[in-house]
Amino acid sequence: MHIPIVREALRQAWQDSQPGIDGGREEGGFVIQVSARKLSVVRWPKGAQNSILVPPHPGCTIGGKIIVASFHTHPNTGTDFLQEPSETDKRAVRNDPDLKSAAYVGEFVIARETIYLITPDGQVRDVADPEVLFAQP
Repeated sequence: MHIPIVREALRQAWQDSQPGIDGGREEGGFVIQVSARKLSVVRWPKGAQNSILVPPHPGCTIGGKIIVASFHTHPNTGTDFLQEPSETDKRAVRNDPDLKSAAYVGEFVIARETIYLITPDGQVRDVADPEVLFAQP
């Protein structure tokens, strides 16, 4: 996540999601392995206020490239919305047979105060403070 292209993709997804009390929409994407030393990002179609559809990704690939991570935002910060990954988020990663590759680290969930990582087995951990991460050069 400290790779500049990944950090910028997470920052841009957060900005594009129009975070606030309500009215935001989920944004997301895949981080893919382009070559041995290069990553790229494939964004998903825009989501709704509290959901997003993940494009097909057979065999943990998209466009013939290996997926190393996925991400989505939780932009609505009001009390009616969860900032942390929901049970549905955790199940979606844990139970997706097409997100089971040795290269896949999990799904980042970007929220106002924390960036979470849902590991392939559905466990959640805090990995970064978005304000600090997005401020890095």
